[in-house]
Formats: sequence, C-alpha cells, structure tokens
Amino acid sequence: MVEAVILSLMQKLNKYQEERIYKPRKHEIGEMERVIKEVREIVDIVRDKKFEEGRRVRFLVSDLVHMAHDALYKRRQTHVNEYIYNWIGEIKMRMLKLGADGAETESNSENVDEDHVVVGLDKHIELLLRTMIFDEITYRPWVVIKGMSGIGKTTLAREIYNHADVIDRFKYRAWVCVSNVLTLKEIFIKLLLQVVVDGENLHTSSSLEEMDNQTLLYMLHQHLQGLPYLIVLDDLPKQIPLEPLWEALQKQEYDGSKLVVTSHMTHQFMKTQWHDVHKMEALDPNMSWQLFYKTINSGNKLRSEQKFPKDLEYQGKLMLRKCGGLPLAIKEVANQLAQKKASTGTEWEHLLDSVDFGSTLELLEPYYQKLDPKLLPCFMYLALFKENTTLRKNKLSQIWDVAGGLYDSHSYFDGLVDESVIDEVNDMSTRYRMNPVLHRLSIKKAEEGIGFEILGSTRLNRNPRHRVIICSRDNNFSYSTNQDEYLVSLFFHGGGYFNASPSYWESFENLEVLDFQDFGLKVLPETIDILMELRYLGLRNNYIKELPKAVGFLEKLEVLDIAQNFMVQVPDIIWKLDSLLHLYMSDVISEKPFTMDVLQRLKTLTSVSFDDLIYDDHDELLGLTSLEKLGVQDLDGKTHVSKLFGLLSNLKSLKHLILTGYRFRSMPCLDELGTLQNLRTLKLDGRLDRLPNSFPYWLTSLTLANSCLNEDPMPLLGELPQIAECLHRSTNGYS
Repeated sequence: MVEAVILSLMQKLNKYQEERIYKPRKHEIGEMERVIKEVREIVDIVRDKKFEEGRRVRFLVSDLVHMAHDALYKRRQTHVNEYIYNWIGEIKMRMLKLGADGAETESNSENVDEDHVVVGLDKHIELLLRTMIFDEITYRPWVVIKGMSGIGKTTLAREIYNHADVIDRFKYRAWVCVSNVLTLKEIFIKLLLQVVVDGENLHTSSSLEEMDNQTLLYMLHQHLQGLPYLIVLDDLPKQIPLEPLWEALQKQEYDGSKLVVTSHMTHQFMKTQWHDVHKMEALDPNMSWQLFYKTINSGNKLRSEQKFPKDLEYQGKLMLRKCGGLPLAIKEVANQLAQKKASTGTEWEHLLDSVDFGSTLELLEPYYQKLDPKLLPCFMYLALFKENTTLRKNKLSQIWDVAGGLYDSHSYFDGLVDESVIDEVNDMSTRYRMNPVLHRLSIKKAEEGIGFEILGSTRLNRNPRHRVIICSRDNNFSYSTNQDEYLVSLFFHGGGYFNASPSYWESFENLEVLDFQDFGLKVLPETIDILMELRYLGLRNNYIKELPKAVGFLEKLEVLDIAQNFMVQVPDIIWKLDSLLHLYMSDVISEKPFTMDVLQRLKTLTSVSFDDLIYDDHDELLGLTSLEKLGVQDLDGKTHVSKLFGLLSNLKSLKHLILTGYRFRSMPCLDELGTLQNLRTLKLDGRLDRLPNSFPYWLTSLTLANSCLNEDPMPLLGELPQIAECLHRSTNGYS
C-alpha cells in the first residue's frame, strides 16, 4: 500500500515534468527534477526495508504527498520550493532511521518537571503577557521563546499557557511538544485532538489518522475561524517546516491569536517582522540559590530533620557557579544532593564539595546531538578559551582558521548564535559569551574529538594536538612529560610564575598557535624564533615592555596581537614580516617610523598612532592594498587628517575604520569622512565639537563614543539608507 501510494505520486510528478517540456521554464524543471530524484530514492528505501503498514510510515508518506502537492502548485515561490525540498529530504532520512516494522529506532521522551519549582520568571511572564494580550496595535502573531537547552523555555511557556488571563483571553488553546513527533501529520492531529466543544473532544485519533494532511489542515482552519487561539509548539527542531500550518492558520483579520514557539534555534520565519523574540537568560546567583534551595527541599525528598540548612548559602552559591545559572543543571545538582540525605550541616557542607557535575553534561547530550554537524568542530575549539570569558569575534575566527582549518567563519558565528551555543554581548556582533556548562561540554567533546587536553586537570591525551596549561601564583610552572611534537595550539590560562627554560620550546616543532592573553606575562622568551611553524601569537593584555627581535624571524606568522601592553617597545624587524595578515597594537614605541611597504597582505592594523602612520612625505599606506580594518589613535584638533583621508580613499578594500582621540581634547574636523565610500563600519571615540558634514553613504554601523555632542545625530544618520533601515527596525521592535 505504501509503495503504491508513492508510485502513484511518481506518475503525477513525471506527467507534470513531461508537460513542462513543451512550456519550458528551466528553473521549474530543475526544481522538479530534484523532487523526483528524492522521491525515487524514497521508493528504493521502502522496497529495501520492506516496511509493514506501520503508523509512522503512513504518516511520513502522507507528508511526502503533501509536500509533492505543494511542489506542483506553489512552484513559482522560491522560498516555498526550498522548504518543500528540505522536508522531502528529511522524510527520506527519517525513513532510513525507521525499523523494518515502521517503528522509530530512536525514541524521544518529553522532559517532565516533577518538582515544578519556578524561580525568576515573574519579569518574563509580565513581558510576554503584555506582548500577547495587551499589545493590540502591532501585527505580530508569532511569539518565540529562544535559548539554549535547559534554560527554562518550556517552563516559561507552560506558566504563560496556564495563566488565568491567557485562559480567559484565548478560546482555543493547544500544546504540542514538537521534539516528540516525526511528521507534520502528527502535529496536525495533536492540534485537532485538543479542539473541545461543550467539554468534549470532537475528534478521535483513529478517525484523524485516516485523513490526508490537506484535509486535516482544512478542518483546523474551519474550527479556528472566529476564535482567538493560542497554540504552543514546544521545542521546535530545525527540520520541521511551519509554512503549511501557518498558511492554514492565517486569517483575514487579526484577532489577537498567537502562535508561541519555544526553540534553541533561529528558524526562517523568525527573520520576518511578524514575530516577537523573547531571549531567555541564565539566572543570577541569588535566583540560582533560590531555585536550588526550593528544589532540594521540595516534595518528599527529605524529612524535616534532613532539610538543607539555609546558613550554607555562601558555600552553596560558590558551588552553583559551575551551574552557570542554568535551571536544568541547578535542579540536577539539587536532586543529586537530596538523594544522599545528609543529617547535619557538616555533612551537607562535605557533600557540597563532592558534587559530580558530569551528570549535567549528560543532560545536554541531546542538545549537542541536534547541533548542525558543520558547527561541531567550532564547538569543540571553544574549549581552548577560558570559562566565563568574553569571546572576541576576530580571535575566534583566526583560531578556527589556524588551529582547525575552518575558513567560513561568518556562517559559523551565525550558526552558533542561531542555535544558542553562544550569545551576542554587544549589538555590533563582535563579542560573545558561552554558558559555563556548555563550555565544560565543549571540553569533553574536544577531548574526544580533536585531541584536546588541559594539563594537570583532565585526562592526558596520548597524542595531544591542542593543550591548555593553567598556571597559578601558588604553583610553579608545570612541564609536560607528554609528547609535544604533535601540538598545534598551546594556550596559557591563569597567571603568575612562568619559569620555562629556553629549551622548553624546542619540542614544539609543529606549533601553530601560541596564546598568552591575560596571563600576566612580563617577558617573551628570546628563543621564540624556534617556533618556525607559528602562525598565531597572542600577547594581549600582559606586562610586556619589549618585544624580542626573534619575533621578526617567525616567517609564517599571520596574526600578532600585542594590544593592551602599556608602552611596549617593538623592533623594526616586525615590519619585514610579509606573512602578517592581522596586527593588533596599542601604545607601542618604535625607534624609527613605521615602514610598512612590505606588509602587502595585511588586512587588519589597530591601533596605531597617527604620527607613526603619517609622517613627512611617506605614503606607505598606499601599499596596504588588502587592508580591511584600520584603527588610528591620538587625534586632536591640531591633527592634519586631510592626508590620512586622501590615502585611505585609495584603499578599496578598507571597510572598517576606528578613529580615537585624546580624553580631554577635541578631535579634528572630520568632514572628509564622506569621501571614504567603501566604508561599512565606523567608530569615532573622542570629543566632537560637531558632526562631520557627511558620512560614507553605505555605512551600516556607526558608533559614537565619548563624543559629548550637543546636537542630535539622527537627522543626518537618517540620510544613510543602511543606517536608516536599522533605526527603523529598532523603533519597530524587531531588530
């Protein structure tokens, strides 16, 4: 029966294709060929597996017929064709995972919060109620609750769903846990089963299962006409397309109906203006403690004489730091301790020191398995960075490139943010943060997947490729007895005593990444030139007074970061490093003016003093034809910037410019900024007597810091199309 239905579908598709040959539209024929190819492969799967007439198989076939029907009748809409093709491909993959009897080989179970302890959601509930009930002006039928796994999305949605005001406002309410369904048809059936009239369900599961998808959607549309509805789709995965459901639910007039989605993903529909996104955040230390205390003492876990003592709040908060404000982790730790049933404060205190946080990582394993496979290497390389640190976008992309060979960094950032692995710290999307629990999961996966080790803290790898060494002021530097010749990257965390002998570096013959950021390093070894394969040298935020000349002999060095080392002396030889792509500096001292004519591959140069960059009749900036980002500092009212802007106007690759003045002096007149038409982002940091008369026309981002302006910049900024669009989105609340 199943095979017959698919073969009948194939005949219709082939007939359509034959008819189109005489009325050719190449793109339509190509798109239909993609669909037909996928359907043929599904036929082969059905024949190979000899499926019984199982429920899952019938539902998948129903979805397949639905998508093929849409492909025939919605072929002129490109985005529609894409989701149709993607879902047909997903149907094929899900059939491959089915057993011979048509049952799932992998089962999912909905997480049920047995304790139902809720803390820290009052503000979120108030905001969402205001959006869903009281905002009747803006047409935004979608409400998206987004955040990483275990952060409380479902708990918040359940509190909203059962709120008295919501029950009173919406005549039809339905809840579907989408992560537990395999097909669109299951979603439609679950929604119809929750249609209640006079206290009775109108439909039975068996009757609905016999209907096709289009009939189910038509029935749902008919039932909801004239009714304000609230539908919650909980834990929506990436693959499920909501377009068919949304088309059925759309109404002639907006009556306040809402479709609430919880997901760790950014879905395609979330990139429209028809939605409000509510991003979940981790709990602060006080809320974390309250959730822990209520959970461990809730229900019948402990007898009254065993209750967790409140006077251990300080020790408890220290322990909870490792939970990163993640409710899932906090509750897991509380339940773990409750099972041990201590009787005295001393026993509880001892248990706090022996908590096993490994179980929290196991709870996040399903979340990890759902991540886009292409993001998994990026996720593992996040283990190289410190826990709870702010991640700089440029450094991340450079480490991914050098250490992991991951070149398309822009898509990786978008993917990691979309899937709630990292969160943006600023509006410029240049700083990110990762939850500590996820960071520990990245360490675990990196140990398993990329040869990662933390010296002295985790199990040592037989052939390590990436290593973190943690130093403290109390302990001497720890030498490795492991094989160092395989190492590609070496990161130093902590700070304090670093007494490695010159011979220490001789074993790192293949090292490509060496990072000392925030380490407190005072002297960089003269023997650094031993590392002939080094491509990345990170020395940001240390106490280095002088850069050794040996750095100039690192012939493969692509990234040199010596920013935030106060008054560091740099040797002239670094201007001969023609391999350099990115050079980050601040407050550097050089015996001679900068001579950068050799640095023709340089893409980033920050932050260089104006006097070191522009002097006499030198115009070496013209040689930096690949330069994309430039930071110039020490500008004041006496600075002659005309020559700078004249040179920069010839650099066609320059897209990002930072101009920094002195703290108590006004910056010079910047009217010539408008000549830099290739600029996309601009930051002006310093006192401005007035705004420039013009800005680069295609500017997408402008930052004014410490400007002390008395005039409103918005009228001028409104003339820039990209900036005006951002301002428009911001005022409309969907940016």
